[in-house]
Amino acid sequence: MNQGRGPNKYLIYFYVVLMIAVMLLNAIVFPALLKPRITEVDYGTFVKMVENGKVRTVDINDNETEITFAAVGENGKEELFVTGYLDDPELVNRLLKSNVEFSKVIPKENSPLINFILTWIFPILLFWGLGQLLLNSMQKKMGGNAMSFGRSNAKVYAEAETGVTFDDVAGQDEAKEALEEIVDFLHNPAKYKAIGANMPKGALLVGPPGTGKTLLARAVAGESKVPFFSISGSEFVEMFVGMGAARVRDLFKQAQEKAPCIVFIDEIDTIGKKRDNIGFSGNDEREQTLNQLLTEMDGFNAENGVVILAATNRPESLDKALLRPGRFDRRIPVELPDLKGREAILQVHARRVKVADGIDLNAIARATPGASGADLANIVNEAALRAVRCGRNLVNQSDLEEALEVVIAGYQRKGAVISAREKQIIAYHEVGHAIVAAKQTESAPVHKITIIPRTSGALGYTMQLAENENVLLTKEEAFNRIATYTGGRAAEELVFGTVTSGAANDIEQATKLARAMVTRLGMSQNFDMMALETEENRYLGGDTSLLCSAETAAQVDAEVLAIIKRAHAKAIDILKESLDKLHEIAAYLIEKETINGEEFMALLAG
Repeated sequence: MNQGRGPNKYLIYFYVVLMIAVMLLNAIVFPALLKPRITEVDYGTFVKMVENGKVRTVDINDNETEITFAAVGENGKEELFVTGYLDDPELVNRLLKSNVEFSKVIPKENSPLINFILTWIFPILLFWGLGQLLLNSMQKKMGGNAMSFGRSNAKVYAEAETGVTFDDVAGQDEAKEALEEIVDFLHNPAKYKAIGANMPKGALLVGPPGTGKTLLARAVAGESKVPFFSISGSEFVEMFVGMGAARVRDLFKQAQEKAPCIVFIDEIDTIGKKRDNIGFSGNDEREQTLNQLLTEMDGFNAENGVVILAATNRPESLDKALLRPGRFDRRIPVELPDLKGREAILQVHARRVKVADGIDLNAIARATPGASGADLANIVNEAALRAVRCGRNLVNQSDLEEALEVVIAGYQRKGAVISAREKQIIAYHEVGHAIVAAKQTESAPVHKITIIPRTSGALGYTMQLAENENVLLTKEEAFNRIATYTGGRAAEELVFGTVTSGAANDIEQATKLARAMVTRLGMSQNFDMMALETEENRYLGGDTSLLCSAETAAQVDAEVLAIIKRAHAKAIDILKESLDKLHEIAAYLIEKETINGEEFMALLAG
């Protein structure tokens, strides 16, 4: 494909239309606009107007064919009129008698060159300038550039310029181990050639957002000390058809010129989606780009030292041809970090800020199950910002704990106005959660209870902190968790004899867990180990869909309701047995607004 073909075609169309427009303007529009408005009358009318004193000036053209004169019209305003010239020997006497100024007009002949410039060259230059201005504006908005069509937008980092090494990546030991082999290959390719081993052409980093996929790719380049090409999948597809494929070609051409090097394509699912036969997908720009990518990956040899890394959080949407051996040979999971990994990530980010002695990063790590590396980095940064706001030059434990709550529940709503009645209901609600959690076995200890409202919409919350992070969830633990969710509503019913909207999120979480027990976890009494639900987009929230008939779905709903009712009844029984403690701790919480786990357990045991 000619790299200039796409934009040149559009420019040719534009300038052809421009020439036609200029011709029409010169032939029709400009003469009509430039010609003054003149009313044509007969010679007799002209003579009467002269005799009546209405004519002011008269111009007789040089060839004596027309007379143009200014006279007062019917509306009382001066207008221009034209009439034919007659051989009238009394004309001059009439004009003198009526005191009319008259003259013979000698037309001025303009230079043909000036006429040509004004009527042709100037309009063409004007429209050409407007066209270029419009084209440049469109290119900036669309990310394209007609004069650099097909050039890759990849950011190129020189050797070690990424500034990132494996020491900057924590909590992803398995992923680092898989990538260290690529680094070793780039350093010592002869060692692999000697045994006949072929290095994978590409490695696909798969995981949820914020887990460090891009950071790992940059660390590989930093460790290898080779050039690093970084581009997003969305940058391949631009305004012009064929631009994506041309940019793929240009990217691989640059990579081979700078080999050994690393090419990193972020969000590859943008161009690597599965192909289908629906509609006109065969002519789709994304499909052309994907086809070119597949061709380029087949066309180079990994022995040249070009390694392709790509990242995605939607691996199930990628085309099978992209994942076959010989293209992306290696799939490297970059999962959410475990407890040990979270603590290591916090330590890495804590090195970049000034922290006080004795801070407990393990407590923060235990309080953030399911947090990504980006979330943990945000917590440390929020803690540093809070320390500055408080006028301190070191980050302490309270800064980290408050930053954790900011990330989880938002900032404190200091100006929120809550009535004494509602504050009492919220306090009993949160203490209900805490007591139900504390009175059950296989339940995480209570770490904190607060009734300070947050910007996320939470009017209060109870935080539990597990001593150890379990990778398995037992049926008893799941049921106890649902009972804890219902503890707030149970406390409202027991104390106030009514219910409020404060349990909305608890109900949602309880229903979600109970449904998972029945449909996916095999904890159902009626369906045993039958899978009734499938999970899609696991790394982007996990959308689920039922794989059963309407009758079975109704039975699922009935069993989910039964589980929640049993858990709710259990929560009510626990709170009835500890009703005095419920009143005592709720009153203490209303006074203090926030109590920690040690205070709560002391009050409960006292």
